[in-house]
Amino acid sequence: MKKKTTMTVLDSRMLAQDIWSLELAYAPEDIPDQVRPGQFAGLYPAGGDLLLMRPISICRWDRGRGALRFVYRAAGKGTRSFTGLKAGDTIDMLGILGNGYDLEKLRGKHVILLGGGIGVPPMLELAAALQADADAGTTVTAVMGYRNNELFLKEEMEAFAQVLVATEDGSAGTKGNVLDAVRENEIRADVLCACGPLPMLRAVKRYAQEKNIPAFLSLEERMACGVGVCLGCVAKTTKADEHSKVHNARVCVEGPVFSAEDVDLD
Repeated sequence: MKKKTTMTVLDSRMLAQDIWSLELAYAPEDIPDQVRPGQFAGLYPAGGDLLLMRPISICRWDRGRGALRFVYRAAGKGTRSFTGLKAGDTIDMLGILGNGYDLEKLRGKHVILLGGGIGVPPMLELAAALQADADAGTTVTAVMGYRNNELFLKEEMEAFAQVLVATEDGSAGTKGNVLDAVRENEIRADVLCACGPLPMLRAVKRYAQEKNIPAFLSLEERMACGVGVCLGCVAKTTKADEHSKVHNARVCVEGPVFSAEDVDLD
């Protein structure tokens, strides 16, 4: 569903340094009947000098309240413009966009969710969806990586999963990255799902190959259109596309979630 809609702000607040939460109200006709974890939307900054949308993953979909929540890092002029929003303001949104995690491939498995930095927020929606499938034998461990002890979304994640923490400075949990925490706690899993910076995703792919388990990775790329037209967010793939015969895929359409074996991250 790729339409531009004006949304109303329900809540906007800072969670940690440069990390903000933005919750938007939607009407049933604004978005699809089902939002898949890992999908994203394009949010448009106010002001005529900022034309392109900013792609932000969905942190939570509250169907009962009719609310979409985004947690983002205020890093540039566009995302910093969102921090001035307050309840009752409006913002234009394009979406829902992209290809999320395939829950059927995770059903009945022990799943490790690996979120690094601003890759943590989409793991919350995925954990909630998997916890709802607990009757099928699905179990979840979430390993969340931060720079320091500003552990945004940790308490909310604990409602849906066993949670472990890694921090770069060692101020909380395991000192190091998310895979250091996995190894330190000797966690075993049937499948990995990860979102975070590229070096982390490379390491997760290698770890999955080492353990001979499947992994699904959500890639982060700069985007212009969000609908696959501009080809500005292509990722290198291990297999050639059957139509174009090139080793590329559009992160905004075929992704952002890919099987680790299908993407070349080197």
